[in-house]
Amino acid sequence: MIQQKINKIWGEALKLQDISDDDDFFALGGHSLIMAKVQTSINDELGIEIPMDELFRHPTVRGISAYVESRLAVS
Repeated sequence: MIQQKINKIWGEALKLQDISDDDDFFALGGHSLIMAKVQTSINDELGIEIPMDELFRHPTVRGISAYVESRLAVS
């Protein structure tokens, strides 16, 4: 469920309809300004703040989803 939501957030931010969970954000045309929008959308939709450096460390939907799930498990 989290992975699907993040995939949707990325698709909207990047203006792409078909994103694989293993596609690299930057290879898809992402950059820091779009990443800031993604960061805000994740906070708004999932209620969790992701530090910008973690978004850069996990540049795939699968990677950032795993990070979000680990943060939620600790909460």
